[in-house]
Amino acid sequence: MAARDTGCDRLRPVQRLRPGDHAFVSYGDDEVRWEVVTAFVRLGPARGEKVLVLPSPGVPEDEALARIDFPSRSTVPARERGQLAVSSMREVIAPDREFTAARQLSRLRAQTDRARAEGHTGLRAFIDMGWVRALGADVAVMAARETGTQALFSGRPYTEICAYDRRGFDRTMLTAMERAHPCTLLERLGGLRSTRGPDGALCLIGEADAAHRTAVGRALELALAQTAAAGRLTVDLTRLHFLSVGCAVSLLILARDAAGHERIEVHCDRGQRWLLRRLGAGTVSRLVLTEVVRAW
Repeated sequence: MAARDTGCDRLRPVQRLRPGDHAFVSYGDDEVRWEVVTAFVRLGPARGEKVLVLPSPGVPEDEALARIDFPSRSTVPARERGQLAVSSMREVIAPDREFTAARQLSRLRAQTDRARAEGHTGLRAFIDMGWVRALGADVAVMAARETGTQALFSGRPYTEICAYDRRGFDRTMLTAMERAHPCTLLERLGGLRSTRGPDGALCLIGEADAAHRTAVGRALELALAQTAAAGRLTVDLTRLHFLSVGCAVSLLILARDAAGHERIEVHCDRGQRWLLRRLGAGTVSRLVLTEVVRAW
């Protein structure tokens, strides 16, 4: 059984970004901030994309490259063939010196087209928003930029992460900027979050690995308890980057023992569906696996 992704949850791990995605992430720690950018950068060449990194203005290029490469120097080949570049907002808008949203969007659109002309599948950019203060840009102009970028992303092979240092922006601005982006990223790799939809649906986001098996079980037990009267529960696994055998088994056991439920529908991708079926999903009569197809 297949279904379209309804986009019910804006939160996702960085590994789930695809062309056309415009994502918000925030950080409050100088070490943590490199986790998302490193994963984002390394996935680019693996998917045939060109990668542009605009670190915080206070971070030298050699430090940014060292952070991204640690510990394996895996991005060196991409740099050597021009598939990965570390730049700055000043360079993006050059030779002009004053930032305008239209100017920046035009340059990024041109760089996306250039990446395709060079034979890449598209362009992905990581932009640390520390450039706003460095260029003396008006915060209102930046806000307008974040909310008016549809033409840069819609139907185009461009992916962007905008990273905000929580120590440099007030909470009101951060909240507004998060809402302005179509999706928000988990701040750290390897994390797991669970959210509940208005209909009681349970969405697991991040990595459901062995370390999180207890947390996954608790989230499922709570969701089952809260939907017992309705007798139906939807579990969305499509925001997971990783689903361990242990967590999958916990799901199947709880579904099997949920005698008060007539139907437990699991939204999953193809790999997750294969894993659940291999583990015996077909023997749980109330369990329905719905393979979700995302319209990228």
